[in-house]
Parts: sequence; C-alpha cells; structure tokens
Amino acid sequence: MSTQELKNLIHESVENIDDKSFLDAINSLLQRKYQSATQPVLSDHLLKRIKESKEQIQQGRSFSNTEADKLVDEWLTKN
Repeated sequence: MSTQELKNLIHESVENIDDKSFLDAINSLLQRKYQSATQPVLSDHLLKRIKESKEQIQQGRSFSNTEADKLVDEWLTKN
C-alpha cells in the first residue's frame, strides 16, 4: 500500500469514528509526531539513579561496552 493510499484510508476511517476518547487518543499520537522534542519528565527515583550513575562514572566505577558485553555473555551462559 502506498503512502498516499494509507493516508486516504486513515482519513476515511477517522471520518467514520464518533468516539471522542478514541479520537483524542489518535490526536495525541499525531501531536507527538509534529511537536518539537521536549525535556522528558523523570520521576524522583530515575533522577536519583541518574545522579548515582554519574557519580559512579566519575569514580571510575564503570565498564566499557566490550566489558559489559562479556559480563552479559557470562551471565547468560551460567543459566
């Protein structure tokens, strides 16, 4: 199906929907596509974890991607 055919199908489908909450959900999805990126809202827990992670990196308590891959491989082969 071409992009234009898909647009036509979606337009036609939306024209036949009378459920306001469903239309609000569709509108929300469409608005996200065309709004500029905004700063995500993070929970206090996630902010705390990010702060802890930054501190660990500054203290040299981190792994390279290669080291992390090796650890994951070890964990997966132990089971």
